[in-house]
Amino acid sequence: MSESLNLEYLCNQCIEIARQAGARILEIYNSDYAIEEKDDKSPLTDADIAAHRTIIKALAALTPDIPVLSEESIKPSFEARQQWQTYWLVDPLDGTKEFIKRNGEFTVNIALINNHKSIIGIIHVPVLNIDYYGWKDGGSFKIEHGKEPKAIQVRKQAGDKLIVVSSRSHSSEQLQTYMKNLGNAELLNMGSSLKFCLIAEGQADLYPRIGFTSEWDTAAAHCIVEQAGGYMTKLDMSELDYNTKDSLLNPFFLVFGDNSRDWSAYLPSKFNQRQL
Repeated sequence: MSESLNLEYLCNQCIEIARQAGARILEIYNSDYAIEEKDDKSPLTDADIAAHRTIIKALAALTPDIPVLSEESIKPSFEARQQWQTYWLVDPLDGTKEFIKRNGEFTVNIALINNHKSIIGIIHVPVLNIDYYGWKDGGSFKIEHGKEPKAIQVRKQAGDKLIVVSSRSHSSEQLQTYMKNLGNAELLNMGSSLKFCLIAEGQADLYPRIGFTSEWDTAAAHCIVEQAGGYMTKLDMSELDYNTKDSLLNPFFLVFGDNSRDWSAYLPSKFNQRQL
């Protein structure tokens, strides 16, 4: 189906949709808002719901025949989902914890999945008014403050001192061990899918995620990193796909630009093949 889709056109339309969702988020960000707790104990705000509704409505108008799976949707069964060759995968507000902290490190993520691969990715950063986006075989780009797009690329040769990005809200002993094994490395903590963006634009070398995420957390960024020349893999450096199982959780993963190094070699020894 992807051959019949105009990916560049759909990507450009979704940039506008993500910006519309971002505007709704900012309206709520600058006001008093309610915070609820979902079944998995993660927070949910009025902004999550407002962005979700904005995106769902717009995508339904743009591509009425393509299903949409959003973090805030009712989740279809795997039996239903596995019939989907192509679908939108959306995180209306990635980084809700950062939104609540009011540190600006949250994003709107929209991806198009085809045959288990992310072929369009849009990340909008509402507070900074920045867009990152890419589409299959089209490259990746960054727009700052509505100016002209600029092509972005990963750093293909990691330097002597590595720049490693990690979650601001999630850390672990395994990550600390991994950092020690890397040697000369500086750790930058950041929220949401912005970590991927630093890899995609060549500002960081590596993002090791030794912890769980959901497929909507990574899909848009996955495309952007790949189209910028980078990689997102499982911990054993194998490909990471979408919509292949009942669970919507991702395996642990690595994101990087320089594929001349085996980034899995620095993992703590406790990670054996069964755990990857």
